Parts: sequence; C-alpha cells; structure tokens
Amino acid sequence: MLTNAPRGTKDILPDTVGEWNYVEQKIREICGRYGFEEIRTPLFEHTELFHRGIGEGTDVVDKEMYTFEDRGGRSITLRPENTASAVRAYLQNKLYGDSSLVKLFYIGSMFRYDRPQAGRMREFHQFGVESLGEENPMTDAEVIMLAVDFLQSLGLKDLKLSLNSVGCPKCRPTYRKVLQDYFRDKLDDLCDDCKDRFERSPLRILDCKADADKPFMAGAPKITDCLCEECQEHFHKVQEYLTEAGIAFELDPRLVRGLDYYTKTAFEIKYAPLGAQSAVAGGGRYDGLIEEIGGKPTPAVGFATGLERVLLALEKQGLIPEQPKKTDAFVVALGDAAKAPAFKLLTELRRAGLKAGMDYAGRSMKAQMKQANKAHARFALIIGEDEVKESCVMLKDMEKSEQQKVSFDAIIEKLCAEVKG
Repeated sequence: MLTNAPRGTKDILPDTVGEWNYVEQKIREICGRYGFEEIRTPLFEHTELFHRGIGEGTDVVDKEMYTFEDRGGRSITLRPENTASAVRAYLQNKLYGDSSLVKLFYIGSMFRYDRPQAGRMREFHQFGVESLGEENPMTDAEVIMLAVDFLQSLGLKDLKLSLNSVGCPKCRPTYRKVLQDYFRDKLDDLCDDCKDRFERSPLRILDCKADADKPFMAGAPKITDCLCEECQEHFHKVQEYLTEAGIAFELDPRLVRGLDYYTKTAFEIKYAPLGAQSAVAGGGRYDGLIEEIGGKPTPAVGFATGLERVLLALEKQGLIPEQPKKTDAFVVALGDAAKAPAFKLLTELRRAGLKAGMDYAGRSMKAQMKQANKAHARFALIIGEDEVKESCVMLKDMEKSEQQKVSFDAIIEKLCAEVKG
C-alpha cells in the first residue's frame, strides 16, 4: 500500500483548509470590485500550447514540465502556469466577441518539477488575473493595483513593488545585441545555463539566481536605455498612473521575468522576510502571446501569485485569522426509542439551515455531551424516553449552562431565532 503523497505535494487538511478558504474569499471579493470574472481551465493541455506560449529554452519548458503521452499518442502536459491556458480558452471560446476588454481571474493547481522547499511545491496553487484586449497603460496600472490591494487586504506589510519595462519586438533586438556584446568576454564566468541562454535568450541571464551576485552583473546594460519611443512613453504612463493611485514602487532594470511572452511592463512584489522565496506576486504585459498561440494580435497584461507563499507570509506576520469551528446544535439521543425521532430532528435542523450533528454510536450521555463540547455546539438537544413520550426535547444552552423543555413543534423556530437572530 502506498502510504505517502508524492514528493512535492501536500494534503490540505481540515484544520488548515479554512485558511485557504479565507484567502480565496478575499480573492473573489477584490476581483469582483475590479470587474474580473472567474475562469476555470483544464489541469492539462496539449504540450504544444506551453512550448509556443511559454517559449522553448525556458527553464519551465526545458526542466520543469510534467509531460506524458496519453493513450492516443498525444503529448499532454500538466499546466505549469495558467496564462497560456486562459489565452487558449479566450480564443477557443471567442470571448473577445463579448467585449473589447475581457478581464479574467483564476484560482487553481499548477505543476512544476522542481526541488521542493518552503513555498515552492511540485503541485502548487496560484491566483492570477488576465486583462485581455486593451493596450492602454492604465490596464497595466490596474492589474498592478489589484495585486497590491489583494496582498494589503490580507494585512501584509513590508511589501516591495519592483517595476521595469522589457521592451517590445521593435527595440528588444537592440538590447539583445548590447547584452551579448557585454557578456561575450564573461562567458567563462557564467553558469552553464547562462552560457546556453547567451545565444537563445540573453535577457534571462539577468534573471539568473546562480550568477546574480557576481560583480560584473551590476554593470550590465539597462534595457531602459534601449527602449523605443513607444515603450518609453508606455512605461512613463504606467509609473504616472501608479503614482497618482498612491502605489509606491522602485525601478529595477534587471527585472525581466522568466517567460518569453512578456513585453513592455514587468513587475514583481516581494515580501523580504520569506528570504530566498520572497517573490509573492509577479507579472506584466504580454502583447505577443495571443498571436503566438494562433489569434489575432491582441494586447494583454496579467499577474499570478503563489498562494503557498502568501500563506507563509501571513503566518510570519500572524495574520491568519482563527477559523471558527462551531456547531449550532448537537442532538443527544438516549436509548433506542430516541434514535429515530433524534435523527428526524437532526434532518429538520439541517433543512432549516442550521449546522447540526449527533452521535451515531449510542454512547452514554456523558460521552455524547463531551462530543457536543468538542464540536463547539451552541445548543445540545437531549432526547430520552421521557422526551419521546412528551413530544419534546431538553434544550441546553451550552454557553449559559441553562436548559428548558421545548416541544418538537416549536424547537426549530426557537433555535433559528436564537442562532440567526
């Protein structure tokens, strides 16, 4: 018998699932305020979607994807991120026909083969948004504001927003050449991955964790010095809108993000106390992705945040609220004659919208009252042979330690009034 979950996965047990529900409730509240609608995409897609969407040569595609062949001989991949899937759904279902601007959000599992560590699992959970169909830099600012507002709504402090522009197909080739000229005589000092990136994607050298602290990295040319006029204006406007909204940020010319599809705006939000895994949200503009996947040229911007890391940050700041575990009523049946009417009462309580439970093992009154306490029951409804004969229950207020007899006919209405006010 296999008794352990696969490495890099984790059960979310009843004593912690309330924390996840709390965060997901915050997500739905804030996305509703911003006008984003929920989308749910399949957990797996055709592998080609991620090859074309994320990009050949990325760490995600080359090293981290869970890819397999199905029984029909098709190459299938568990989704390593959800932007490509959301864009595929946008195109396949012609969501662009409903509005020039389509605003989507998602919550779900993603899968990457990586070394498991705090905040980074092989199955992990992301919340993300995608704003599709508008090139105005106001949409960039809106997406960034949503990310910041979400994290701050949870009470998180000491957040740092970093901002950059990674240019566009017009100006990025210029920067690519400048970067290659700079790193050419430093190739021997780069890690093996960066040596490979030198020809295929030199921008990713700036995002390398292995080479990040080497002295020559600080002197690397800045992409903002190579931006075309359009990208410069776009980047200036994003900063202007964020400033007007009171969102503090710092410019980081080395912020390039790890995926091929980003253009113009790139951003990241960090929570420093998490250490090496301090990034809790990141994203940017990806105006070329929809065309790459097979649609018409369509501007888009979005972000994603890892929920495991968010929960770690909340835990570090003591911001996870205690999840109430309360039962409105617990039915205590004493003797065989009481079991059927007790079960009927339990059913009626639940149908009236009350959270109710009972003991099915026929244990002693003391044991059943102990179970009622463990369930944090507000009321205990005790039914014995005498109560069955009198068509009533003994209603005990567990908080006040008071009890009274109430008829079967009146008990539901009385409890609803007490519990629901």
